[in-house]
Amino acid sequence: MPTIGWFEILIVVAIAIIVLGPKDFPIMLKKVGSWIGTAKKHINNIQNEVSNIEIDENHIEKKEDKKDES
Repeated sequence: MPTIGWFEILIVVAIAIIVLGPKDFPIMLKKVGSWIGTAKKHINNIQNEVSNIEIDENHIEKKEDKKDES
């Protein structure tokens, strides 16, 4: 997988400033940051739900194993 270095980031920022203009660039950075934060929250919620499902399944399996032993 290719890596993105500082030079590539600098090029993207320079192009964004040229396209958006220096006035709108900080506003767009705030919006993008907000979108990234929202996406991270959703991903973390999904990961927590999946891990809770796995914990619940393990807990149910242990209960069933104990019933079978009795």
